[in-house]
Amino acid sequence: MERELATSVPDASVGDLTWWQTGIVYQIFPLTFMDANGDGTGDLDGITARLDYLASLSVDAVWLAPIYPSPMADFGYDVSDHTAINPLFGSMADFDRLLAEVHARGLRLILDLVPNHTSDMHPWFLESRADRYNPKRDWYIWCDPAPDGSVPNNWVSYWGSAWTFDDRTGQYYLHQFRDSQPELNYRNPLVLTAMLEVMRFWLDKGVDGFRVDVIALLAKDELFRDEPLNPDYQPGQMPYHSLQHPFTQDQPAVHDLIRAMRSVLDEYDDRVMLGELDPIPNLMRYYGAALDECHLPFNFQLIYAPWDAQVIRRIVEQYEAALPAGAWPNWVLGNHDQRRVASRAGANQARIAQMLLLTLRGTPILYYGDELGMSDGVVPPDALRERTGLDPRDPSRFSRDPQRTPMQWGPQPNAGFCPPNVVPWLPVATDYQRVNVEVEGHEPRSMLTLFRRLTALRRATPALSGGSFRSLDGSSRYVFAFERRAGGESFVIALNFGDTAQDVDASRLGGRAELVLSTELDRHVPRSLTRIRLRANEGVIVRVL
Repeated sequence: MERELATSVPDASVGDLTWWQTGIVYQIFPLTFMDANGDGTGDLDGITARLDYLASLSVDAVWLAPIYPSPMADFGYDVSDHTAINPLFGSMADFDRLLAEVHARGLRLILDLVPNHTSDMHPWFLESRADRYNPKRDWYIWCDPAPDGSVPNNWVSYWGSAWTFDDRTGQYYLHQFRDSQPELNYRNPLVLTAMLEVMRFWLDKGVDGFRVDVIALLAKDELFRDEPLNPDYQPGQMPYHSLQHPFTQDQPAVHDLIRAMRSVLDEYDDRVMLGELDPIPNLMRYYGAALDECHLPFNFQLIYAPWDAQVIRRIVEQYEAALPAGAWPNWVLGNHDQRRVASRAGANQARIAQMLLLTLRGTPILYYGDELGMSDGVVPPDALRERTGLDPRDPSRFSRDPQRTPMQWGPQPNAGFCPPNVVPWLPVATDYQRVNVEVEGHEPRSMLTLFRRLTALRRATPALSGGSFRSLDGSSRYVFAFERRAGGESFVIALNFGDTAQDVDASRLGGRAELVLSTELDRHVPRSLTRIRLRANEGVIVRVL
């Protein structure tokens, strides 16, 4: 049954690990998590009201998508003031209360930091755009037109050209996202200084770290060279993918910027930096040669991979083998930009996905509602625009609204997200009467019950929260099996990605093992095992005695 990795991960000294290594990070999209003031939009007081629920999940940290003032052209990722709170979500007093209540429950709070770009309504950009001689002109990236008057080069944003012409000053400005999100120029050291002061503002308040948005994009080619065509581009994909991006992504200079950010975090005790990175070949470089860059460069491989046992096995093995010495792994199954895992992998495999996420070595990063098995909602093209004046629909034709529908708290109208007589910012998914916290919390075999059993077991078990990893031969192409071990304690996790029963040879365990947990939550009696019989779409955790 055993198959040693070429670079087997040794037993960890779990007592030496930090909270962000042994803990679980729970992402909240504030717009659709909980509405406390009855306007149909989520807010900070709503999050505060649900902290006891988060504590009941045995998660360790709450990560909030942006809550700063913003015109909301890109749902808060177009920041107009980095050191204030968007009135849509509440006040700074509301934030301070949230932070205090988070810490009172032994939880941590992680904020989204958006350093690559700002809103075009940010005071910095308004000054930069005023005239070519403004002191903040080169806080952003401006270029003269090409000799024929066209754009400076062929760079593209996610939705089209990366350049917008400014009639007032006769130059183009760069934006790799919407034209209302101009890019900051980090070749001007004053920009970095300003962003580091933003970090200190929130760290001084007591936040426990940052998830840094599109961290690999911070530096651009000084010569503004054209980027090569992507030979793998398929019609229908986002325009951004029509090119390769050697001059706008993963530039060598980006690592100096990240080290500067990390040095600020290191001025404070026990803080963490998570870096958002698309899967790129140089992912491991973002830990830093001296582990002095991101504590956790986001590992999105499970989001993009085909849901197949052997593909997942190879991803895990290769990732573990590639980690720099002393670096800590992390795993992500869902976020606000990607289809929900229950929709990608299928409802029958959602339980397998959660057992995988919570038993692999490394920090699990969870998207709100996945603990319930929430799936993508249906957002009609004519979804209502009420109350705040915001358009509830994603402005791109590649809509991300379905994975951002309101959290499903109960079977009542609007799923308990907002009052029944209020129109929520996005419509609630149609399965809310069955898939919700209230109903699942009382069902002994629900997805939520499984999630709580998994997180409680992980928290109580050093082998699962910080132990070593070893890939095992599951004797079936549909099974991914692995061992977690620490301090003489050993667990085997066997996951059936198939829709038929599978046998896993456990004879090498010596017949001395007991079943601890099944994804079906219906095997109650520990027993000795020589063979693990997995039902269709079932995963098990087995303690080796």
